[in-house]
Amino acid sequence: MEYEDPVEELSEAECRRLLGTVPVGRVVYTEHALPAVLPVAFEVAQDGRLVLALRADSTTARALDGTVAAFQADVLDPETRSGWSVLVHGHAEVVRDHLAQDGLYDAGLRPWVGGPRPVYVALTPELVGGRRLRAVGATAAARPAPADK
Repeated sequence: MEYEDPVEELSEAECRRLLGTVPVGRVVYTEHALPAVLPVAFEVAQDGRLVLALRADSTTARALDGTVAAFQADVLDPETRSGWSVLVHGHAEVVRDHLAQDGLYDAGLRPWVGGPRPVYVALTPELVGGRRLRAVGATAAARPAPADK
């Protein structure tokens, strides 16, 4: 029996496409000299940057502004152990242009946890990579089908 690798490296174009299919990911940054990870609402802008919506009262926007950060989003199915994961590294900056802020707000981009008018941070991708995990062979076949409700 030939081994079937369940991990497929994704092209940058496919990674960017997949990012546009989910509303929430995790931003990874440094806060007080320690790694920090925060789930955030985001969208992929027309220019390819990721725009993160953060609570105005959080310290995350300040910690991200002018730094290199990472962003990760995924869709994983625990039943079949399949899905995908995309990781982006890039330069982050607070969106300071008031017209751009208004446009993002009017388009409905809001922090995942709500709150007052958000602060937006744009992450310019410099490294983009990802993997698709496929259910293969016995792993997929050995799992019972979910019961109908």
